[in-house]
Amino acid sequence: MEILGRRRVLAAGGIAAAGIAAPGLITSARAADDVLAKAKAAGELKIGTETEFAPFDFIKDGKAVGFNYDLLAEVSKEMGIKFTFVALPWESVIPGLDAGKFDMVSGPATITKARSARYSFTLPVGDATCALLKKAGDKTITKPADIAGKAVGSGKATSQLEQLKKFGAKLPKAVSVREYPDFSGAYADLAAGRIAAVANSMTNIAVVAGERPDTFELVKPAFGDKSYFGFFVRKEPGSESLIKALNAAILKVKKDGRMAKLQMVWFKNTMDLPDTVPVPTV
Repeated sequence: MEILGRRRVLAAGGIAAAGIAAPGLITSARAADDVLAKAKAAGELKIGTETEFAPFDFIKDGKAVGFNYDLLAEVSKEMGIKFTFVALPWESVIPGLDAGKFDMVSGPATITKARSARYSFTLPVGDATCALLKKAGDKTITKPADIAGKAVGSGKATSQLEQLKKFGAKLPKAVSVREYPDFSGAYADLAAGRIAAVANSMTNIAVVAGERPDTFELVKPAFGDKSYFGFFVRKEPGSESLIKALNAAILKVKKDGRMAKLQMVWFKNTMDLPDTVPVPTV
C-alpha cells in the first residue's frame, strides 16, 4: 500500500508533497481502510467462531450447524457477500479477531461493558441472561443461592463465568468455580456428578435440559442481570460500514419473520429482542 500510494503521489505531480492531498488519493485510502469494501473485493467475509456452544454453533454428524449458521446464511444473502467461518477454541477467538485473522466474531458473545468499550456489536441475536443447570432430581439446589459451598462449572473466558464468580462471592459459603475450555466438558462433569451445577445462558441450558430431561434440570429463576448475545467486529476506522450493513440485514431478517422461524427450530421458542444495541448492564 505504501508503494502504491507513493506512485499515485508522484503521478499527481507532487501535489501531496506540497501538503495538499489529491482527492483521488484520499478516496483510495478510505476504500482500502473500509472493512466491508475489502471483504467484498476479496469475495468473502471471514468470521471467527467456536463449535462447542449448542444450539448456536456446534458439530453434528461431522458438520458445523446451529442457529448462528442458519441466521448468518440469511444475513449473507441480504448483504450479497459470502461468509467463511474459522473455528477456534473460544479463548482463541477474540485474540484472533484482534490479530486480524478474521473480520467478525459470531461466537456469539454476551454484550458487556468491557467488550463494548473495545468492539462494535451487532443487534442482539439471543438472550444471554445467566442461569444454572443442575442434575435432574437434585433436591439440594432449588434456587440459585443453593450453590453456596458447591462446585460449579462454566466456560473459560466467558461472561457467564464472570457472572458466576460475582454471584458466588455474595453467598455465605464460597462457590468452588471450575473453568472449562468448552461447555460440553462442563455438562459431562455435571452428568457424572463431579460438579453440582453449570452456569450458562438461560437460552443454552434450557435447550440442554429439554434434550436430556432425565439427566439435567433448569434452576429457576436466572441469577444474572438481563443481557444479550451479539456478533461483533473490531472498533476501528473503517468498521462502521460493516456493522451498519450487518445490523440492516439482521433487522430485515427479524422483521420479515425469518429469525423467529429459526428460533423455533433451534430454541423451541421465540425471543423478544431489542431493535437497537442495548446499553450493557454486565
